[in-house]
Amino acid sequence: MRSKKGISFIETAIALAILGIVAVAFLSGIGTSFKAASINNERLTAESLVISEIEYVKRCTYQYSASEYPVDPALDIPVGWSVPPPIVELVHATDDGIQKVTVKAEHNGREILSIYTYKVDR
Repeated sequence: MRSKKGISFIETAIALAILGIVAVAFLSGIGTSFKAASINNERLTAESLVISEIEYVKRCTYQYSASEYPVDPALDIPVGWSVPPPIVELVHATDDGIQKVTVKAEHNGREILSIYTYKVDR
């Protein structure tokens, strides 16, 4: 009679537990990859906005004693994003033709990326 033995309840429970563990690990991996893709997309958008604004500031004429430069009016800013006016800091005690310009990109009020460059009067 023992030769016609079927699958026992314990074997079935163990198989389901192993399947559940594998499913949880797989779904966790998918969730992590979606989050990473979202963060990467956010950083890529911020980088594009900041670099575009830096190029605009570089094309502007040098402004002595400026505290900020204007934001590019042609910059296509997506919904939920903002690029505050670039902030100017003097490198030396007086404005001798070298400025440190900081450009930021914000998403929903949270700063995502901040890059600084130097502007010189040539």
